[in-house]
Order: sequence, then C-alpha cells, then structure tokens
Amino acid sequence: MAVRWGICSAGKISHDFTVALKTLPEEDHQVVAVAARNLQRAQEFAQKHNIPTVYGSYEELARDPNIDVVYVGTIHPQHLLVGVLFMNSKKNILCEKPLAMNIREVQELVATAKKNNVFLMEAVWTRFFPASLEISRLLSQDAIGEVKVVKADFGVPLLNTPRSVEKELGGGALLDIGIYCLQFVLMVYDGEKPESIQATGVCLNTGVDESMVITMKFSRGRLAVCSCTVSAELPNDAIISGTKGTIKIPAHMWCPTSLIVNGKETQYPVPEPYLPLNFINSTGMRYEAEEVRQCLLKGLKESSRMSHADSALLAEIMDEARRQVGVVYSQDHL
Repeated sequence: MAVRWGICSAGKISHDFTVALKTLPEEDHQVVAVAARNLQRAQEFAQKHNIPTVYGSYEELARDPNIDVVYVGTIHPQHLLVGVLFMNSKKNILCEKPLAMNIREVQELVATAKKNNVFLMEAVWTRFFPASLEISRLLSQDAIGEVKVVKADFGVPLLNTPRSVEKELGGGALLDIGIYCLQFVLMVYDGEKPESIQATGVCLNTGVDESMVITMKFSRGRLAVCSCTVSAELPNDAIISGTKGTIKIPAHMWCPTSLIVNGKETQYPVPEPYLPLNFINSTGMRYEAEEVRQCLLKGLKESSRMSHADSALLAEIMDEARRQVGVVYSQDHL
C-alpha cells in the first residue's frame, strides 16, 4: 500500500520534493494533498503536480484523515509551530532541515513526536544518497584506516536571497547550508559528540552569519573543519582522510553523486526529473522519502540513519557555534 503524502507549503523546495517523489513507484508513494497559506498558490502547485486535494491553510491539512505523512517545506522559523500542529493531529512528519532554530525547539519537537507516538525525521537528504551509504560501508570496513581529519565546505552566493540573509526568516550561512557540513562530519564520526568546538565568523548587518568556519576535536585526536558562506562559491567538496587513504566527494557534498576512494572514482547518478528543478540533484530527495516509507512499514518512530539524537547533537553544535560568533535569533530568548 502506498504511503500517502501531504505537502506543507508550495515553495521551491516542496516543488522539488514532489518531483522527486514521482521518480518512485506510484504503488509506494502518492502525493494526495498540498497546503499553503495562500490558497491560489496551493491550487497552482496542485495543478502543476496533479495533486487531487488542495488546502489554503495548514490546519486543514492537519485534519485530513487520508494523510500518512506530511513533508514540511516551510521556512526554518515555522518548523516548530507547524511540526507541533501536525504531530498533535497524529501525523507523521518529514521536516526540512534545520529541524528547528535551536536545541530547545528540537527537543520540543521530539517530545511532541513521542507524546503522540508518531514518526519524526529531519530531512537531511545527504544521509540517504547511495554515495553516503557507501561511505558508511567503507568506514565500517576500515577501508581507509582510522579517520584522522574530515573537511567539508559549502559556499554559494546567496546575498540576494531573503531567506538566507534575513534574521526573521531564519537566515544565516550556518543554518541554511553549513548544517550540511556539520551533519557530514557527525555521520563520519558516527554521531559522536565533539570534545571541543571552535567557531569564528563574519556577520551581515542583518545580524546573521555571512561566513563561518568551525573546527571540532573528537576523541583519539581526530579533527574536523567545516566552512560555509553565503557570499562566495567554495569548492563544495568533502574529504575524509584516514591513516590508509582518503574518501572524497569531489563536488556537491550536500547531494553527492560521485565518490573518489583512494583515487578511484565511482558515479551514483540520480534519476532525471519530469519537471525542471530549482536545486541541483533534487530528485535525490527520493532516497529520504523511501527511508520514511521503510520506517513506517516497520513501525519505527525515527530513522537510525538520521535519529532524534542526531538532530539534537546537530542543533547543539550549531547553537554553540552561533554563540561564539554572536548570532542570536528571537527564538533563543524564549
């Protein structure tokens, strides 16, 4: 039986996610409803994607009994309120990253999921790409020896994109794109909490971070360095250096379609979309969607690949990095 998806918000990322779902078998995944705060936008979205049910409010989507799981594609500051709304209506949730604005909000979302006995996962799509699964397999087999240093960069010019630079929209390089670098490090180090975190950065006049560099030290003298910026193009690669070799994602580290292992490259292409996409490799969101389906079939309330603990640690590290750089959101004062 197909998982019946509801789409919350009719923005660019929701468009790409819906296109990605259409690359999966219809008997496994169906988009049955979309909701936006503007009914006309929801209607246009539904027409474009051939979605049968349209709502002009999130509350209506929450009341729909024919939804198995809701994809939340709203801007960051809305994740807590919208997530609580759906989970209190007994809806399973796949919520775009960051799961919430800080660790307190993440803990509230997790508590709400547990209270209502529903599934909750942060949509860190990187973790579910075949290339990422291969990285985990290689590390478990000691393919490059003991990992000593992990380096990940993500930078793209987004200064003209309001959601990336305006504080009230949850802007800032770290929450928007730096999170991918951090989650990659934590994936490599198997969810271990770093012993120390050192962050330095440059802030925009809006009060959010334009650029940030975070250095972390883990047990046994292992290190990680993450760089992110919304003002320039970075290499956008990731390198895992071990005592016996290296694993490199040569480009698009947040949506990897190739790996170079000890000099040998392997390709992991994503399916072609049926409609134009807003972001590169977006059909790769199919992998996180299928993870949700597999978890629901098994009766799980979280994914072992991106667990509640993973989301909490990610938020905790970002909170500390923001504290050191001086980025404070209104949600931090609550």
